This record gives sequence, C-alpha cells and structure tokens, in this order.
Amino acid sequence: MSATPATAALDAAGVAYTVHPYAHDPGNRHFGEEAAAALGVDPLRIFKTLVVDSSTGPRPELAVAVVPVAAHLDLKAMAAALGVKKVQLADPGVAARSSGYIVGGISPLGQKTALPTIIEETAQLFDTVFVSAGRRGLQVELSPAELARLTRASFADIAG
Repeated sequence: MSATPATAALDAAGVAYTVHPYAHDPGNRHFGEEAAAALGVDPLRIFKTLVVDSSTGPRPELAVAVVPVAAHLDLKAMAAALGVKKVQLADPGVAARSSGYIVGGISPLGQKTALPTIIEETAQLFDTVFVSAGRRGLQVELSPAELARLTRASFADIAG
C-alpha cells in the first residue's frame, strides 16, 4: 500500500499509528458510516474531517472540524471555537483544493494547506481514534493527543 500525505506526516513525526484498509463501495456517499461498519468500530471513535468557511466575502477563510461520524457539526459551536461570527461548510471543490485530498478521503493530517483545526472534545475519551488516512477506503488509528499535536488543533464541544 502506498503512502498518503497523512501517513507520510505521521512517519515523519515518528508517531505510532495503525492503518486500516477496507473495501470502499464507490456508490456509497456515507464515507464515515461505511468505514465504521466495514471495520466494526464504534461510530463515536471514527471521526470525519469537514472543511468550513468563515468568510463573508469572495475569498474563503477555511478551517477544519474533526467530529465523530455518529454526530453532526454544530456550526454555531464551531464558529465560537474559532472566535468568528459564523461558519458554513466549505464548497467541496474548495475543500479538495485546499486539503489536497478528494471529498470522502480528506484527512486532517498532511493537508496541502495547514488550516486552523478544532477536534470534537469527546475524542479525548478514547485511547485511540480513527480518521481518514487520505483516501477512500483507508483509515488511520492514532491517539487523539497526537492527532491534536500534529494538526496544531484545539479540542472543543463542536458536535451536535
């Protein structure tokens, strides 16, 4: 299996992690739920990566939210965590260009453009969590503390 920018970032940092491949159904658009079912992992331990935009003008002002697949992102809470008035989900094309990953495979790790990142605080309840390893059908398991350190993230209550 070839490295992704996410696994390359983990290797460069010397972080302990486990890669979990699974068969992705190209017709399935519920990427996180698919990963949880395929890997037999509690959906509260698998986290999706969402790119948000807080801009009020034509130029995007992006940030990353990392929330359990079993929850949804509370946009007001995310805005508060970032110290901005309002956020909305970023256009998928903008998210893909900024991160360097395709939608459904966006990892919080190894993004092309480092963005402010907020991780749902419940990640800290687990010894390890799962996030996309940078492609559909591939998850990486690591400690939430290492995820936060490598993404320079803060923890906050951002899940609804």
